[in-house]
Amino acid sequence: MAHDDYEIHAVKYAHHPRRSPENFLGGDPHDTDMPLDYFVWVVRNAERTFVVDTGFGEDMARQRQRRLTQPVGEGLRALGIDAATVSDVVITHMHYDHAGNLDLFPAARLHIQDTEVQYVTGRCMCHDLMRHPYDVGHVTTLVRRVYDGHVCFHDGAEEIAPGIEVHHIGGHTRGIQCVRVRTRRSWVVLASDTSHFYAHMETDRAFPIVHNVELMLEGFGKLRKLATSPDHIIPGHDPLVLSRYPASAAGLEGWVARLDADPRR
Repeated sequence: MAHDDYEIHAVKYAHHPRRSPENFLGGDPHDTDMPLDYFVWVVRNAERTFVVDTGFGEDMARQRQRRLTQPVGEGLRALGIDAATVSDVVITHMHYDHAGNLDLFPAARLHIQDTEVQYVTGRCMCHDLMRHPYDVGHVTTLVRRVYDGHVCFHDGAEEIAPGIEVHHIGGHTRGIQCVRVRTRRSWVVLASDTSHFYAHMETDRAFPIVHNVELMLEGFGKLRKLATSPDHIIPGHDPLVLSRYPASAAGLEGWVARLDADPRR
């Protein structure tokens, strides 16, 4: 592994059964099982460790009727990571399933796009439809972290460490960003919810929770330009991730996957 190359791990923490019409704007005529898996991601090498997104805990699982499979903290411990010591966390966007559990990371700087924070603290949150995917507790915790000096704001595309970049995409939320990581197999892009499933990118269709359809669809092209190949793009909620990539270690099958490894065919 080169000095600034990273290993990447997808850590599953929750699951939700769904049918495919719920996952596409305008529905889906096939009407098949298409469940959501919920992930956080770890990006690390010998010099630094970044956590990408922070998931949710038991209270939010009950509130949103999702099944917590393994708490986020346990998933990190399986990789030898103490969340309390993590110095940097990337928040791709502020939806409830990506920005909870911030109390697990008291030492971390949070990396987030300007436009996402402006949106979740602005006038659009007066509308129930627009604020529904967010949690006010998560937002107020973020604001407190701003006042504590623990938030790093980004505007568009920036390198946040050698070999790690954030890129504003938009679409699903106003300020959603992806994370581009240099690995042993070249550039891998953690798409997060810029593409929930492989099928969204592959069929040019939109997830129904969307701030701007145009930006969501145009975002697929941006992801492809940022990644070395389509096989280097990791969607945000697709259970196929855990079957396409090997487990990070023995005993972690179906739970933690190694994304800097070549995908299975």
